[in-house]
Amino acid sequence: MDAIIRPSSDLRNHYSEISKECHENRTPVIITVNGRGDTAVMGLQDYYQMRSELELLRTLAEAEEDVVNGRVSPMQETFDDIRKSLLERKSDEV
Repeated sequence: MDAIIRPSSDLRNHYSEISKECHENRTPVIITVNGRGDTAVMGLQDYYQMRSELELLRTLAEAEEDVVNGRVSPMQETFDDIRKSLLERKSDEV
């Protein structure tokens, strides 16, 4: 879905239309100043989803880098370490 392009005056004069477009159609709106793109407007839900997806991609890229550089350990060993850490936290809480 392509972004909608609107001049900055529309942000001031037609905010409710822009907000409705962002929420109902989940379409970003690009605000221009003097004919050049300046700001992107999107619904808050889409913003949070985009941030979550970006964080996941960063995590996956780091994991891939670890694999490429040989920074890996056997899966069972990893799960054992996680289990041990969780049990230690639980015993500290008691």
